[in-house]
Amino acid sequence: MIEFRQVNFSIEGKQIIKNVSFCISNGDSRVIMGHSGSGKSTILRLILGLACPDSGEILIDDENICGMKSKRLREIRKRIGMVFQDGALFDSLTVGENVGYYPLEYSKFKLEEIEGKVRQMLGFVGLSDEIIDHLPDQLSGGMQRRVAIGRALLSTDPKIMLYDEPTTGLDPRMTENVISLINRLREVKHVTSIVVTHQISDAFEMSDKFIIIDNGEVAFDGDVVQLRASDEARVVEFLRPFRDSVANVKKIDFA
Repeated sequence: MIEFRQVNFSIEGKQIIKNVSFCISNGDSRVIMGHSGSGKSTILRLILGLACPDSGEILIDDENICGMKSKRLREIRKRIGMVFQDGALFDSLTVGENVGYYPLEYSKFKLEEIEGKVRQMLGFVGLSDEIIDHLPDQLSGGMQRRVAIGRALLSTDPKIMLYDEPTTGLDPRMTENVISLINRLREVKHVTSIVVTHQISDAFEMSDKFIIIDNGEVAFDGDVVQLRASDEARVVEFLRPFRDSVANVKKIDFA
Protein backbone atom coordinates (compact mmCIF):
# COMPACT_ATOMS: atom_id res chain seq x y z
CA MET A 1 0.00 0.00 0.00
CA ILE A 2 1.14 3.53 -0.77
CA GLU A 3 -0.26 6.36 1.31
CA PHE A 4 0.37 10.11 1.36
CA ARG A 5 -0.75 11.90 4.52
CA GLN A 6 -0.96 15.69 4.24
CA VAL A 7 2.31 15.92 2.32
CA ASN A 8 3.87 19.32 1.59
CA PHE A 9 7.02 19.79 -0.49
CA SER A 10 8.89 22.89 -1.62
CA ILE A 11 11.89 23.63 -3.82
CA GLU A 12 13.84 26.83 -3.16
CA GLY A 13 10.92 28.34 -1.32
CA LYS A 14 8.34 27.49 -3.98
CA GLN A 15 5.67 25.06 -2.79
CA ILE A 16 5.25 22.23 -5.32
CA ILE A 17 3.04 19.82 -3.36
CA LYS A 18 0.33 21.17 -1.07
CA ASN A 19 -1.32 19.07 1.62
CA VAL A 20 -1.60 16.01 -0.64
CA SER A 21 -3.29 12.89 0.74
CA PHE A 22 -4.27 9.68 -1.05
CA CYS A 23 -4.08 5.92 -0.61
CA ILE A 24 -3.39 3.21 -3.22
CA SER A 25 -3.96 -0.42 -2.21
CA ASN A 26 -1.69 -3.29 -3.16
CA GLY A 27 -2.35 -4.56 -6.68
CA ASP A 28 -4.38 -1.48 -7.54
CA SER A 29 -3.71 1.00 -10.35
CA ARG A 30 -3.98 4.77 -10.36
CA VAL A 31 -3.41 7.34 -13.07
CA ILE A 32 -2.19 10.76 -11.95
CA MET A 33 -3.18 13.55 -14.33
CA GLY A 34 -2.72 17.29 -14.40
CA HIS A 35 -1.29 20.20 -16.34
CA SER A 36 2.46 20.46 -16.93
CA GLY A 37 4.19 21.69 -13.78
CA SER A 38 1.31 20.67 -11.52
CA GLY A 39 3.47 18.36 -9.39
CA LYS A 40 2.69 14.95 -10.94
CA SER A 41 6.26 13.74 -11.47
CA THR A 42 7.30 15.15 -8.09
CA ILE A 43 4.92 12.67 -6.48
CA LEU A 44 6.84 9.81 -8.12
CA ARG A 45 10.15 11.21 -6.83
CA LEU A 46 8.70 11.37 -3.33
CA ILE A 47 7.49 7.76 -3.52
CA LEU A 48 11.02 6.71 -4.52
CA GLY A 49 12.46 8.62 -1.60
CA LEU A 50 14.56 10.81 -3.91
CA ALA A 51 13.29 13.80 -1.95
CA CYS A 52 11.77 14.26 1.49
CA PRO A 53 8.63 16.34 2.11
CA ASP A 54 8.69 19.44 4.26
CA SER A 55 5.87 17.94 6.32
CA GLY A 56 3.48 15.00 6.27
CA GLU A 57 4.07 11.28 5.91
CA ILE A 58 4.65 8.91 2.98
CA LEU A 59 3.95 5.30 3.86
CA ILE A 60 4.85 2.21 1.84
CA ASP A 61 3.37 -0.95 3.34
CA ASP A 62 2.75 0.99 6.57
CA GLU A 63 6.36 2.20 6.89
CA ASN A 64 6.99 5.93 6.84
CA ILE A 65 9.90 6.49 4.42
CA CYS A 66 10.36 10.13 5.40
CA GLY A 67 13.60 10.40 7.32
CA MET A 68 14.16 6.64 7.07
CA LYS A 69 17.75 5.41 7.38
CA SER A 70 19.41 4.94 3.99
CA LYS A 71 19.92 1.18 4.39
CA ARG A 72 16.24 0.56 5.06
CA LEU A 73 15.23 2.96 2.27
CA ARG A 74 17.33 0.96 -0.20
CA GLU A 75 15.46 -2.16 0.86
CA ILE A 76 12.13 -0.40 0.29
CA ARG A 77 13.26 0.77 -3.14
CA LYS A 78 13.88 -2.82 -4.16
CA ARG A 79 10.09 -3.23 -4.19
CA ILE A 80 9.72 -0.38 -6.67
CA GLY A 81 10.39 -0.26 -10.41
CA MET A 82 10.57 3.05 -12.29
CA VAL A 83 10.12 3.67 -16.01
CA PHE A 84 11.07 7.18 -17.11
CA GLN A 85 9.58 9.03 -20.07
CA ASP A 86 12.68 8.55 -22.22
CA GLY A 87 13.33 5.01 -21.00
CA ALA A 88 16.65 6.11 -19.40
CA LEU A 89 18.54 3.22 -20.99
CA PHE A 90 22.33 3.14 -20.99
CA ASP A 91 23.24 4.23 -24.53
CA SER A 92 26.55 2.39 -24.59
CA LEU A 93 25.10 -0.94 -23.40
CA THR A 94 23.25 -3.46 -25.53
CA VAL A 95 19.62 -4.37 -24.94
CA GLY A 96 20.77 -7.53 -23.15
CA GLU A 97 23.18 -5.61 -20.94
CA ASN A 98 20.49 -3.04 -20.12
CA VAL A 99 17.85 -5.62 -19.18
CA GLY A 100 20.39 -7.73 -17.27
CA TYR A 101 22.18 -4.80 -15.66
CA TYR A 102 21.13 -5.51 -12.06
CA PRO A 103 21.89 -9.26 -11.99
CA LEU A 104 25.13 -8.66 -13.92
CA GLU A 105 26.28 -6.12 -11.34
CA TYR A 106 24.80 -7.40 -8.10
CA SER A 107 24.00 -11.10 -8.34
CA LYS A 108 26.11 -14.26 -8.31
CA PHE A 109 24.29 -15.86 -11.26
CA LYS A 110 26.47 -17.21 -14.05
CA LEU A 111 26.45 -15.32 -17.35
CA GLU A 112 24.56 -18.15 -19.04
CA GLU A 113 21.83 -17.99 -16.39
CA ILE A 114 21.52 -14.22 -16.70
CA GLU A 115 21.29 -14.43 -20.47
CA GLY A 116 18.49 -16.96 -20.12
CA LYS A 117 16.62 -14.66 -17.75
CA VAL A 118 17.12 -11.71 -20.12
CA ARG A 119 15.75 -13.66 -23.09
CA GLN A 120 12.74 -14.75 -21.02
CA MET A 121 12.10 -11.17 -19.94
CA LEU A 122 12.31 -9.87 -23.51
CA GLY A 123 9.66 -12.40 -24.44
CA PHE A 124 7.49 -11.32 -21.51
CA VAL A 125 7.56 -7.67 -22.59
CA GLY A 126 6.73 -8.67 -26.17
CA LEU A 127 10.15 -8.32 -27.79
CA SER A 128 12.14 -10.80 -29.85
CA ASP A 129 15.39 -11.96 -28.30
CA GLU A 130 16.98 -11.26 -31.67
CA ILE A 131 17.46 -7.66 -30.50
CA ILE A 132 19.53 -8.71 -27.49
CA ASP A 133 22.74 -7.35 -29.05
CA HIS A 134 21.18 -4.15 -30.42
CA LEU A 135 21.98 -0.74 -28.94
CA PRO A 136 19.08 1.42 -27.69
CA ASP A 137 19.36 3.91 -30.58
CA GLN A 138 18.60 1.04 -32.98
CA LEU A 139 15.16 0.62 -31.40
CA SER A 140 11.91 2.55 -31.77
CA GLY A 141 10.63 4.62 -28.85
CA GLY A 142 8.03 2.02 -27.95
CA MET A 143 10.60 -0.78 -27.96
CA GLN A 144 12.87 1.29 -25.71
CA ARG A 145 10.02 1.74 -23.21
CA ARG A 146 9.41 -2.02 -23.16
CA VAL A 147 13.13 -2.70 -22.68
CA ALA A 148 13.05 -0.24 -19.75
CA ILE A 149 10.08 -2.09 -18.23
CA GLY A 150 11.91 -5.38 -18.68
CA ARG A 151 15.00 -3.96 -16.94
CA ALA A 152 12.89 -2.75 -14.01
CA LEU A 153 11.20 -6.13 -13.65
CA LEU A 154 14.42 -8.13 -13.79
CA SER A 155 16.20 -5.80 -11.39
CA THR A 156 14.25 -6.52 -8.20
CA ASP A 157 10.97 -8.23 -9.19
CA PRO A 158 9.12 -5.08 -7.99
CA LYS A 159 5.71 -5.07 -6.36
CA ILE A 160 5.18 -1.42 -7.36
CA MET A 161 5.73 0.07 -10.82
CA LEU A 162 5.93 3.82 -11.43
CA TYR A 163 5.57 5.17 -14.97
CA ASP A 164 6.33 8.75 -15.94
CA GLU A 165 4.56 9.63 -19.23
CA PRO A 166 5.01 6.10 -20.65
CA THR A 167 3.16 6.76 -23.94
CA THR A 168 4.30 10.30 -24.73
CA GLY A 169 5.80 10.61 -28.21
CA LEU A 170 4.78 7.11 -29.34
CA ASP A 171 2.76 6.29 -32.44
CA PRO A 172 -0.69 4.68 -31.92
CA ARG A 173 0.55 1.11 -32.42
CA MET A 174 3.43 1.44 -29.97
CA THR A 175 1.15 3.24 -27.52
CA GLU A 176 -1.25 0.31 -27.63
CA ASN A 177 1.63 -2.13 -27.04
CA VAL A 178 2.95 -0.24 -24.01
CA ILE A 179 -0.53 0.16 -22.48
CA SER A 180 -1.19 -3.55 -23.00
CA LEU A 181 2.05 -4.42 -21.20
CA ILE A 182 1.28 -2.13 -18.25
CA ASN A 183 -2.15 -3.71 -17.90
CA ARG A 184 -0.71 -7.21 -18.24
CA LEU A 185 1.75 -6.60 -15.40
CA ARG A 186 -1.10 -5.61 -13.13
CA GLU A 187 -3.25 -8.58 -14.11
CA VAL A 188 -0.57 -11.31 -14.26
CA LYS A 189 1.96 -10.18 -11.64
CA HIS A 190 -0.50 -8.17 -9.48
CA VAL A 191 1.86 -5.20 -9.59
CA THR A 192 0.63 -1.94 -8.09
CA SER A 193 0.76 0.61 -10.92
CA ILE A 194 1.03 4.40 -10.72
CA VAL A 195 1.04 6.14 -14.08
CA VAL A 196 1.69 9.84 -14.58
CA THR A 197 0.33 11.05 -17.90
CA HIS A 198 -1.25 13.98 -19.67
CA GLN A 199 -2.55 11.69 -22.45
CA ILE A 200 -6.18 11.59 -21.35
CA SER A 201 -7.42 8.96 -23.78
CA ASP A 202 -4.54 6.67 -22.76
CA ALA A 203 -5.36 7.21 -19.09
CA PHE A 204 -8.78 5.60 -19.48
CA GLU A 205 -7.17 2.53 -21.03
CA MET A 206 -4.77 2.04 -18.10
CA SER A 207 -7.06 2.49 -15.11
CA ASP A 208 -10.53 3.40 -13.93
CA LYS A 209 -9.19 5.26 -10.88
CA PHE A 210 -7.67 8.72 -11.16
CA ILE A 211 -6.00 11.50 -9.24
CA ILE A 212 -6.02 14.98 -10.75
CA ILE A 213 -3.36 17.35 -9.44
CA ASP A 214 -3.92 21.07 -9.88
CA ASN A 215 -1.25 23.54 -8.77
CA GLY A 216 0.17 20.95 -6.37
CA GLU A 217 -3.17 20.07 -4.78
CA VAL A 218 -5.44 17.05 -5.18
CA ALA A 219 -8.42 18.32 -7.14
CA PHE A 220 -9.91 14.85 -7.61
CA ASP A 221 -9.35 11.31 -6.32
CA GLY A 222 -11.86 8.68 -7.38
CA ASP A 223 -13.14 6.31 -10.02
CA VAL A 224 -14.49 6.97 -13.48
CA VAL A 225 -18.11 7.18 -12.31
CA GLN A 226 -17.19 9.82 -9.74
CA LEU A 227 -15.13 11.64 -12.34
CA ARG A 228 -18.08 11.78 -14.69
CA ALA A 229 -20.26 13.19 -11.93
CA SER A 230 -17.73 15.71 -10.59
CA ASP A 231 -18.72 19.35 -10.71
CA GLU A 232 -15.46 20.50 -9.08
CA ALA A 233 -14.48 23.56 -11.10
CA ARG A 234 -10.81 22.54 -11.43
CA VAL A 235 -11.77 19.08 -12.69
CA VAL A 236 -14.25 20.43 -15.20
CA GLU A 237 -11.70 22.97 -16.44
CA PHE A 238 -8.94 20.36 -16.76
CA LEU A 239 -11.09 17.94 -18.76
CA ARG A 240 -12.75 20.58 -20.94
CA PRO A 241 -10.14 20.56 -23.76
CA PHE A 242 -10.35 16.77 -23.94
CA ARG A 243 -14.11 16.30 -24.05
CA ASP A 244 -14.13 15.51 -27.77
CA SER A 245 -11.12 13.20 -27.63
CA VAL A 246 -12.60 11.08 -24.81
CA ALA A 247 -16.21 11.15 -25.95
CA ASN A 248 -15.86 7.75 -27.59
CA VAL A 249 -13.95 6.11 -24.76
CA LYS A 250 -16.25 3.40 -23.47
CA LYS A 251 -15.19 3.80 -19.84
CA ILE A 252 -16.49 7.34 -19.57
CA ASP A 253 -19.35 9.28 -21.09
CA PHE A 254 -19.43 13.06 -21.00
CA ALA A 255 -23.15 13.30 -21.61
